[in-house]
Amino acid sequence: MGIIDDRFSSSKGRSVPLLPLRDIIVFPHMVVPLFVGREKSIAALEDAMKHEKDILLVAQKKAKTNDPGSEEIFSVGTLGTIVQLLKLPDGTVKVLVEGKSRARIVRYLSEERFFHVEFEPLEERVESSVELEALMRSAQSTFETYIKLNKHIPPEMLMTVQGIDDPSRLADTIVVHLSSIKLDERQKILENSDPADRLERLYELMQNEIEILQVEKRIRTRVKKQMEKTQKEYYLNEQMQAIQRELGEKDEFRSELQEIEDRLKKKKGITKEALEKGRRELKKLQMMSPMSAEATVVRNYLEWITELPWGEKTDERYDLEEAERILDEDHYGLKKIKERILEYLAVQALVGKLKGPILCFVGPPGTGKTSLAKSVARATGRKFIRLSLGGVRDEAEIRGHRRTYIGALPGKIVQSLRKVGTSNPVFLLDEVDKMSSDFRGDPASALLEVLDPEQNYMFSDHYLDLDYDLSDVMFITTANVLSGIPLPLQDRMEIIELSSYTEFEKLNIAVRYLVPRQRKDTGIEEVDLQLSEGGLRTVINHYTREAGVRNLEREISSICRKVARKVVVDGKEQTIEIGARDVPKYLGVPKFSVGKKEEEDRIGLVSGLAVTSTGGDLLPTEVSIVPGKGKLMLTGRLGDVMQESAQAAMSYVRSRAALLGLDEEFYQKLDIHVHFPEGAVPKDGPSAGITTATCLVSALTKVPVRSDLAMTGEITLRGRVLPIGGLKEKILAAHRGRVRTVILPKENRKDIHEIPSRVLKVMKLILVDHMDEVLYAALADESIAERFGTNADVLVYEKGRLLQSEEGEAAPKAGKEPSQPSATPKNSPTANG
Repeated sequence: MGIIDDRFSSSKGRSVPLLPLRDIIVFPHMVVPLFVGREKSIAALEDAMKHEKDILLVAQKKAKTNDPGSEEIFSVGTLGTIVQLLKLPDGTVKVLVEGKSRARIVRYLSEERFFHVEFEPLEERVESSVELEALMRSAQSTFETYIKLNKHIPPEMLMTVQGIDDPSRLADTIVVHLSSIKLDERQKILENSDPADRLERLYELMQNEIEILQVEKRIRTRVKKQMEKTQKEYYLNEQMQAIQRELGEKDEFRSELQEIEDRLKKKKGITKEALEKGRRELKKLQMMSPMSAEATVVRNYLEWITELPWGEKTDERYDLEEAERILDEDHYGLKKIKERILEYLAVQALVGKLKGPILCFVGPPGTGKTSLAKSVARATGRKFIRLSLGGVRDEAEIRGHRRTYIGALPGKIVQSLRKVGTSNPVFLLDEVDKMSSDFRGDPASALLEVLDPEQNYMFSDHYLDLDYDLSDVMFITTANVLSGIPLPLQDRMEIIELSSYTEFEKLNIAVRYLVPRQRKDTGIEEVDLQLSEGGLRTVINHYTREAGVRNLEREISSICRKVARKVVVDGKEQTIEIGARDVPKYLGVPKFSVGKKEEEDRIGLVSGLAVTSTGGDLLPTEVSIVPGKGKLMLTGRLGDVMQESAQAAMSYVRSRAALLGLDEEFYQKLDIHVHFPEGAVPKDGPSAGITTATCLVSALTKVPVRSDLAMTGEITLRGRVLPIGGLKEKILAAHRGRVRTVILPKENRKDIHEIPSRVLKVMKLILVDHMDEVLYAALADESIAERFGTNADVLVYEKGRLLQSEEGEAAPKAGKEPSQPSATPKNSPTANG
């Protein structure tokens, strides 16, 4: 449908552009500015400006409609004239329009670029009468009263209204200033062509408004008598209260105060200090306005006091057998920690009241520290609550904020106790080594009071400002490393270290816990899945390298998901066996390799033993000798301690040059290169000292080192062999690499009892205290080895018996079985296998 250029489309009506309005109705004789932004509306204004500047102003039914259709626009509006039009920089248009007369839309001529309509004037029925004159006077008089009560209308408007003698114009002028009238009501008044009816309706609306304004005035007057001039906030609150009284609403504030008072009286175990403080605060609250900010602060404080578990305890379980069963059911191994928990329960059962122990579990990620704390709560019958301290750097997180601050709250300790609802839970402070400090304080220092049994019976939170007894709480903290915990805080805790899991422990954990849990999670409990021990060992050694078991569980979960897919496709009626050779089909190419012994004796190559964050490992050491000027090179990303240990080993070799048949000036004619493979892995520590010395002797004398042997120990300049750490992990690494003979310091005899018996029964342990004894056992050429005397102890575990060489005699050569167990001398120490 095209736009009709002729402004007169028929003899009945006239055509003009239409401007749809949102939330406003323009009445005749009304001048109003409009801001226009819609494209159709701007086009309508432009078309009107080209002709006679007339435009039909009609309201749309829903203001939110951005592009209304003809059915969404009222049929009656006001014919207006554009007085002024101004285009703004943002593309919108400001237009000043004046209403002229009422008009009704006959039909829409066009809706494409803008609304172009044909309209007809709405004829008004004006009949002069005494009743109409009375209506006009009543309307003018009522409007005068309305203006006196409504301060938003300028007094000059009253003069304008009093001077109007046209009833239609009077009604249209009054309706514009009644701001409380809704859009639909205004539209009805616009559509009404009878001025008498309009005046009568306006008179009724003004009377309602006057009654409301008079009520508001009474409220303001009553409130104003009760307030001071400077208390604006108090005035607003009292005004709200007066409104509530006017509406007849119940006063809930007093019932709330009564409820707080009842809770305070019924609170058992609350301290005398807290009870008195609560009563004082309640009395203060009763004197306040319920809507004041201070009342909200006091109310929140009283709620915290009444909701804390003052002296409320859960019954503890003292059945040691049941507690031991629960701990064994949830965790494999961890003997030391389980014994400590059972000791605590035993003392608690005898004494009845024991200050809560502060335990600190320190160990690598994934070793079960957090889950162990949950098991402790289960074993003791206490509730469990956990608070993560990782990244906490504000002291207020522990002690809370003082009530002077907006939005103040108690610290996390008090918040957690309120949440758990008991005063004797197992409280886990997780990641205590991850805290830091800044200008807001040091949370680690705030924990000193919390974790001190001599002080925490009167812990003071800044928000409560009351003493709260934490002595019944069993605090357990966890950390990955001790170095991140300040020494004063360490001093207040009982440190229990969790070492990384060994291969055997991971295997047992997988069989007992991980595989059943993952079978349940993946829905294959009823499937006949047989995951062999060899398959699990393959996953542990070749697909994970960690101290804990988290990645192991992920890999087992991956296997179970692939089995679940296979079951969905092929059905449950099948047996699925997964052995060591089948694992790559489920997990792909192995990610890690395991160190293994050399197949034959080699010159300048020795198998050392090392401990990493993920357990023990074989550490091959290589030495290469080339003509040169006496340069000693050490490679393999070594730390300072390891480099110094290698230099000490070199000094020992030089001191033994004559005994080894070497030229005394050999070190000036040769360049010696010592290398530790896997150069990307950082290495440090002194335990490779005897390994380096043996490797140097082998390379310089051209004598191979036995391939079925590994060693560990620190060396001194005089050749003494000092003790090392991580013996258990190192022996397990040797066993895994199929090495059956290990040389270790004699002073490490005390640590042998930690090694599993199933490993010891196939191992030969040579205990030495001097480097000469190491060379005697390690070198493959007996003519060279026999130059060194030995006082080594050889421990062989065979059929449950310990075979030990007599002290002072030559021990059997590595790789050879002793003929008979020798008698142990009277003064000789023995090893407990």
